[in-house]
Amino acid sequence: MSKVWKHRPPAAFRLDHGRVIVGKTRKTSPSSDHPVQPTQDAEFEALAITIDDSARSSRRGLSWGVLFWLALGGLLLLAMGFAITGLITGLFARNQELGWIGLALAILAALSLVVIGVRETIGLMRLATVENLRERAAETILGNDRVEARALVRELLHLTRRMPRLARARATLEGHLAEIIDGGDMVRLAERELMTQLDQQARKLISAAAMRVSVVTALSPRAVVDLLFVFGTALSLVRRLGFLYGVRPGTLSLARLIRHVVMHLAMTGGLATSDSLIQQMLGHGVVAKLSARLGEGVLNGLLTARFGLAAIDIIRPLPFAALPRPTLGDLMSEVLGSFGGGEERRAPPESNLAAADVQ
Repeated sequence: MSKVWKHRPPAAFRLDHGRVIVGKTRKTSPSSDHPVQPTQDAEFEALAITIDDSARSSRRGLSWGVLFWLALGGLLLLAMGFAITGLITGLFARNQELGWIGLALAILAALSLVVIGVRETIGLMRLATVENLRERAAETILGNDRVEARALVRELLHLTRRMPRLARARATLEGHLAEIIDGGDMVRLAERELMTQLDQQARKLISAAAMRVSVVTALSPRAVVDLLFVFGTALSLVRRLGFLYGVRPGTLSLARLIRHVVMHLAMTGGLATSDSLIQQMLGHGVVAKLSARLGEGVLNGLLTARFGLAAIDIIRPLPFAALPRPTLGDLMSEVLGSFGGGEERRAPPESNLAAADVQ
């Protein structure tokens, strides 16, 4: 038997208004001059809702470290300005033509510095945009927000507008935007359409870099050369992956990318995963069949491949939700298969010769 509730006329009021008094008694007078007293049902307990506004109230200012570097940078700029001014003045005092040449070179250097600063700023902003897109995509998939998913897809289309290889994928995605209701499905469709070709190209780049590191470190007679080549290959790989996914990093943004990749490897235990894979290879005797230098080159190539996979997790504007994440085992099979490719190509002639001998 259902309970019959007493009806009351609808009313709207704010709880923080001065005339509103929260209590358990009902005011019998219907006059509007009396304060409103919201009543509480006996069957329900009061729910206290607390809002943590500490993030808004506590505004952090500039730290002393930031102030120190800003002041030191300002002093260095003033010193450089006075030095250049003194140089140009001395050139004018010595020779008029030399003075004008020095002034033209100073103006050209200042203009180049401004252009480089603008490009580096744009690169850092683009990297921050990609990181924001990846976080928003993960939250949209969990929350299934259609409005946020549509805005996210629009920003992805804007990010990939300079990629001619994705023209058909962009057209297909734009044609399906009005047909999908769920926000998570919209983000997954954007990942399948926009990231499939980019992931395939990224996998080729990582495999090629791992192969180069394997061959060079296997043939190099010096450990210093191996270290320099591996470091240079890692920088080039991260930069190429950044251009592939639309980040187009500069010098500062590339340094930030390298720092994020190293932090990602440290937090996710990527090096430990590589070590376990290397131990598995050693247990199966894969590297034992190779020479010592060749085995060392293969292991360096695997570490380079693991670094590239971590870079994809940082640079990719969407998380892996609809597409499979590339694994180190797949790249390992490609690297090792390239070493054994010559034997596979020589196998058919031997079988033909054997068949000829039988005949």
